[in-house]
Amino acid sequence: MSAQHHRRRNVWLDLIRCKWRPRLRHSRPPTAPVSGIRTCWAIGVGAVFIAVALTYAVAAGAATGKSPYENLAIFARALSHIETSYVGEVDQSKLIYGAIRGMVRSLDPHSDYLTPEEHRVLVSDTRGRFGGVGVEIDVRDGWLTVTSVFPNSPAQRAHIEVGDRFVSMDGARARDMPIEDAVRRMRGEPGTEVRVSLRRNDDGPAIEATLRREIIEVDAVEGRLLSDGYLYVRLRVFQETVARELADVIDEASEKLAKSGGMRGLLLDLRDNPGGLLDQAVLVADEFLESGTIVSTRGRGGRELAVASARRAGTRSAFPIVVLVNGFTASAAEIVSGALQDHHRALIVGTRTFGKGSVQNVIDLPDASALKITIARYYTPHGRSIQAEGIEPDVSIEQMRVPAAASVASLSEASLEGHLASETQAATAHALGRDQPREPGRKELRGPFADDLQASMAYQTLRAVALDREARAAERK
Repeated sequence: MSAQHHRRRNVWLDLIRCKWRPRLRHSRPPTAPVSGIRTCWAIGVGAVFIAVALTYAVAAGAATGKSPYENLAIFARALSHIETSYVGEVDQSKLIYGAIRGMVRSLDPHSDYLTPEEHRVLVSDTRGRFGGVGVEIDVRDGWLTVTSVFPNSPAQRAHIEVGDRFVSMDGARARDMPIEDAVRRMRGEPGTEVRVSLRRNDDGPAIEATLRREIIEVDAVEGRLLSDGYLYVRLRVFQETVARELADVIDEASEKLAKSGGMRGLLLDLRDNPGGLLDQAVLVADEFLESGTIVSTRGRGGRELAVASARRAGTRSAFPIVVLVNGFTASAAEIVSGALQDHHRALIVGTRTFGKGSVQNVIDLPDASALKITIARYYTPHGRSIQAEGIEPDVSIEQMRVPAAASVASLSEASLEGHLASETQAATAHALGRDQPREPGRKELRGPFADDLQASMAYQTLRAVALDREARAAERK
């Protein structure tokens, strides 16, 4: 399992890497003997907390004119009272970890303190392989909500869907459960089980399932050729290898279509993509842009921190693109959507995206824990902030479940019972001996997305754009 957005504990958050990520590494403190009942590492963690707190205190003191040590004295006194007066034995490391976590969480929903175990989970997620049940979650209105389900995973086989809300995990109430607790409950050794209860609708019955954990290997890129030279590619997450995998899929498709006129268009599906590594988003957008800004980041006071620009070499500009998004498209996926939209390189189809427009940096600490701190906001090439706004699609299409989608997609005058047939219909039916109307109930989506209204409409949009481009090219000749 993994998680994102409000207090998310996994890789699918925007981590600065390469030139975007200043690597702040600290050497471990020298080994020291135990002093009294306190271990040297606990003292080291406490020192880290005091140092971080002192930094904030000094900054606050400079702004207000008050002594920067006043609040630290209150903290020290509170810690002393807990250690000497609390009814039970206290774990100093637990107190310090909790104090740091509370301090960092007071900043914004995406800043957090990661214990050594949580930090290991984050690192394993960036590599696309971990032990769990195959879902990504987010906190929505206090509920742990499924935002993505990995294919061929225990969760998918149990028919868990995006939007399902956890009611309980192994008997523990999931409402308002800290997301890091949910991660610990859902992760585990392959072969072990976790019992979950979910609710799909507010008034619907609870869905009970026992999920057997297994190694989850995330296939970030899925591609398939459609009819008439079109390519469909779904990007599930922006993990370490996604840009290279996308390039390989496009190259393979282009090679297969070379003898039949080449690729006519790309349908890039970013629905339910919760984001990931920022450098991978830049590389993906750069695949399709020749020049100009892809994304910029601004820190405190609006100060510009960095700008990522497209390079002409290797740009794939020969075919039109339609990008498919929804309310679960977030962070790195929004960067790609916004860049392609601002440069008029792609049409965006679907619904408004999530609006997660902040950048987090992960700072390693001496005991293998880490600070995840929001350091900047990112902006599209036209200077639009995605934060709490999202990307508004060029063509807005709501998703519907299969029965409703099929009915709407086929709704026309010809679909109405007892309609007057056109002269062409009547003549053709008479010639073929089919004067009887079509049997009722046969209202199906056509094409390669028979059970997906959004994808079907996006595909039709892509075909229309491609045909228009080809017609204009023929006229110029």
